[in-house]
Amino acid sequence: MDVNFWNTRYKEAEFAYGTVPNDFLKSKIQVFKPNSKILCLAEGEGRNAIFLAEHKHDVTAIDYSLEGLKKLQKLASDKNLSVETVCIDLNHYKIEENKWDAIICIFGHFPEPLRQTVFNQVYSALKKDGVFLMEAYHKDQINYKTGGPQVADLLYSAEELQIDFSEFKNRSIETSIKEIEEGKYHKGTSFVIQVMAHK
Repeated sequence: MDVNFWNTRYKEAEFAYGTVPNDFLKSKIQVFKPNSKILCLAEGEGRNAIFLAEHKHDVTAIDYSLEGLKKLQKLASDKNLSVETVCIDLNHYKIEENKWDAIICIFGHFPEPLRQTVFNQVYSALKKDGVFLMEAYHKDQINYKTGGPQVADLLYSAEELQIDFSEFKNRSIETSIKEIEEGKYHKGTSFVIQVMAHK
């Protein structure tokens, strides 16, 4: 799915995945130290970045869809919040080392070469005691058809992510079947994978 697909989706009047934050992120809000500097990868229309900004964090949201980031900025303005946005393809973005207190990736599904490019930068980009948090669809989600890419190569397995985040000695990678209600494109029983890793 290229940027034109996402720009078309995000041009729709309603928010594709709603404005309520992801429930896994919401349940882990206490792991972020006060006033954390947080990077949100593949953030789309910004529901999770907005949630973090509401909790007084310094948030930067990256996505290659300008239409998505426009909606993020409109939502932030409506709530009198500030979120920095960067419109760039992650293939061309270097995550600065030792800069972030936390990095978030919620339903960011990348082809294998990009997955390696992005995830291989996470450990060095985090400050000491930094945290990486991720929820995405497991490869078995392809059988559920309730959201996410219908291409196995864009979905994740625990085995792959254990390798991707092997630098983190303190990491949790769990799979589960859960009900998701996030806008009209994430709806129903889903097979997800959740990662929390501390540097």
